[in-house]
Amino acid sequence: MPHKLKSIRKKRGSRTQGYGRVGQHRKSASKGMRNVGRHKHLWSYVIRYEPDYFGKKGFVSPKSLKQKKSVINVNKLDELAEKFATENEKGMFLLDLEGLGYTKLLGTGKIRKSLVVKVASFSASAAEKIKEAGGEILRETKEQGE
Repeated sequence: MPHKLKSIRKKRGSRTQGYGRVGQHRKSASKGMRNVGRHKHLWSYVIRYEPDYFGKKGFVSPKSLKQKKSVINVNKLDELAEKFATENEKGMFLLDLEGLGYTKLLGTGKIRKSLVVKVASFSASAAEKIKEAGGEILRETKEQGE
């Protein structure tokens, strides 16, 4: 409804504006709990004392709180092995993808080196390609209760 049609607009200019001769909202006083004027005459108050007053509010979707999986493909393992791999007691190179922040290994590409890869999860094609190259995958399983 437009403002010019509301009843208070019709009563502007009258002495009591529909509240009688004496009462004039007497019991309600001024509504102090409201934050009137924060975008107008109290703007300097907001800037000085409550700079986050007009922030984002509302619903946060649980889907956005899920941890994102950080994936890497097999074709990147050769590059990472040159920089970060350590040699284990068998003479093979150990590449800890969990320590580098990756959670899943996928099977796109080819691998030339035989590596022992430590990762939380992997695809079947990635496991097959690493075994063909002479390597293996270490997978630590978290037990229930931890």
